[in-house]
Amino acid sequence: MTTATADNSQVQGHFDPYALNPNDILEPPTRMRDILKKIGPGIILSASIVGSGELIATTTLGAEVGYVVMWLIVFSCLIKALIQSFLGRYTIAMGETGLEAFNRIPGRIGRVNWVVWAWALMVLVTLFQICAMFIGVSQVMKIFTGIAVFWWVIGFFLLTLALLLGGAYQRIERLAMVKVGLFTLITLLAAVVLTRMPEYFSWGDIAQGFTFSLPEAGLATALAVFGITGVGATELYMYTYWCVEKGYARYTGPHEDSEAWRRRARGWVRVMNVDVICSMIIYTVATVAFFLLGAGILHGMGVVPKGSDMIVQLSNIYTQTLGEWAKWLFYIGAIVVLYGTIFAATAGHSRMFADFMRLQGAFPRDDVKARNRWRDIFIVVLTVIPVIMYFIFGENPVSMVKWGGYAQAWTLPIISFGTVYLVRRYLPKELGATLVGNILLWLGAIVITGFVLISEARRLGLFG
Repeated sequence: MTTATADNSQVQGHFDPYALNPNDILEPPTRMRDILKKIGPGIILSASIVGSGELIATTTLGAEVGYVVMWLIVFSCLIKALIQSFLGRYTIAMGETGLEAFNRIPGRIGRVNWVVWAWALMVLVTLFQICAMFIGVSQVMKIFTGIAVFWWVIGFFLLTLALLLGGAYQRIERLAMVKVGLFTLITLLAAVVLTRMPEYFSWGDIAQGFTFSLPEAGLATALAVFGITGVGATELYMYTYWCVEKGYARYTGPHEDSEAWRRRARGWVRVMNVDVICSMIIYTVATVAFFLLGAGILHGMGVVPKGSDMIVQLSNIYTQTLGEWAKWLFYIGAIVVLYGTIFAATAGHSRMFADFMRLQGAFPRDDVKARNRWRDIFIVVLTVIPVIMYFIFGENPVSMVKWGGYAQAWTLPIISFGTVYLVRRYLPKELGATLVGNILLWLGAIVITGFVLISEARRLGLFG
């Protein structure tokens, strides 16, 4: 029997967050305190973001080149949030998932188009990042217990399956909020302490960091960092799914030519934009803090994290600022951040691969039972593959994070101009952006693509 309430839809007894049922329509909140109660997708995204990109890649970039590319960190966090906002707007208006939306772009290869296939390839490469996080969190547990990294990788693999199989949005959101909040605050404190250490920090170094230069040393890491930090390519796709599961599209209801629908759509877009802004503040603060500690402490010490000593080397960002006692605090924080990213990223990717199978014709859109079954299948698959990568490639977490970063960086131009296409071609006019908004969207796509092309050309030595 199918039932519905103001907050959910039921299909054969299973909750279906992807169904657009008129009975689920909900008026958007108007007061800020009520709007803040409805945010959440961006928080989950922040849990995925504040992980390998910040703790490993960003600090490594700072360790390699110092403060000189601080502008890149800020730029990476801000520019991609614009694309994120437009994708969220499209999702609310059309009720489509990210892959479903991008599958509208011309260029079929089988049942889906080349953009969807490019997404699938990118995710497979970014599983190296998940592998790196399994290694990192296992390195910490080895320090605590003396038990080999091998056994901890197996243990965290089993824990991930136990937590995620059958897991709902609310469980993931709650764990993400705790994870993001605690470690971000501690890292921010360490960065504040750094500003009072003249041997590692000066405001002149910060000023030099905004001269918009890209040094040859560390250029490959810089490109990887641009792909990962802020809202990476995987998170841009993923955000649309969390918006759907949070209920923004469902509460708005199916598109119709009425003032009531336009009012609801604009209201839930407003909620989504607050969500984007809040998450942007969180991950920008966290990313800048990690970069400052890498550029100040690690670069000053001449330490570049790598190999089986990565976690011990990274712990200097706490011990040199907060004191030797903070080493164990860092280790605990590293466990929370790295494992939390495994958790959030796998949860998101499994939902998207289930949707990928739907687009391939494996099940109809309204078959929530089949969707959940495919989601659970891919939770297993996407957890097994990184563990296999560990057995094949060993403990090489920093390089693994960079490989994933390159894949995400090269996918960003596709997402950026794909978003321009969707907004211009399919977004209902009543939800279209202002002239300034459209100019910013085009500018963002051009700048992101230009940066990736120029950086890769320089990395390959095509020009200086």
